[in-house]
Amino acid sequence: MLLKMSISLSGTGRSSVAIASFLAFAFSLLLAPLSPLSASELPMGAMDETPEVSEVLVRKEERRLYLLSGDQVVRSYRIGLGDNPSGHKLYEGDKRTPEGKYVLDWRNSNSDFYKSIHISYPNAEDREQASAWGLDPGGSIMIHGLPNEAGDMAFAFLGLDWTDGCIAVSNEEMDEIWQLVADGTPIRIVP
Repeated sequence: MLLKMSISLSGTGRSSVAIASFLAFAFSLLLAPLSPLSASELPMGAMDETPEVSEVLVRKEERRLYLLSGDQVVRSYRIGLGDNPSGHKLYEGDKRTPEGKYVLDWRNSNSDFYKSIHISYPNAEDREQASAWGLDPGGSIMIHGLPNEAGDMAFAFLGLDWTDGCIAVSNEEMDEIWQLVADGTPIRIVP
C-alpha cells in the first residue's frame, strides 16, 4: 500500500523529507491489518498455509464475511445479503439475514446456488421470539455461491443484496470457504 502525504514541518531539507517519508510508511503499516486480503489476492500456495478457521464473522453493514483463526482474520470476502438487509430476521419470507450466534452444521454440494453451507438459524431465541408473535421464523439460511441458472450472467449478482436471507459469495470464494471451514464451526452475524 503506497500513500502520498503532504506534511508541513517547520524544518526544511532532507530531514523534513525523511520524517514525512517515515510517517507515510508508518501510517501504511497501521492500515495494513484493516484491509485483509481476499482469496484472489493471496499468492499461490497460500491456501495450504491458512491457519485452522475457528469462527466465521459476518458484518452486515460492511457486507463482509471474515474467516477467523482466534482473533486473526485469515480471509475476507465481499457478500450479498437478503433483499431487506437491515435488522434481524423475524419471520419466514421477510428477506432479512439473521443476526446472532449460530453454527455451520451441514453442506449441500447439489445446491441451486452452486454449493451451500447451512447456518443453524433459527436458534432457540429466534424460535421463542417468532412464537411470541405467532410467526414462523423460517429456516434454510445458507452461505452459498451464485445461482446455477444464471450461467454467464452470474457476475451480475456480485456485490448486490439479492437473496431471500442467505449470505452469497462468488463461486470461487464458495469453493475456498467450503475447503477452509469445517462443519460445526461457529458463525456470528452482526449488524
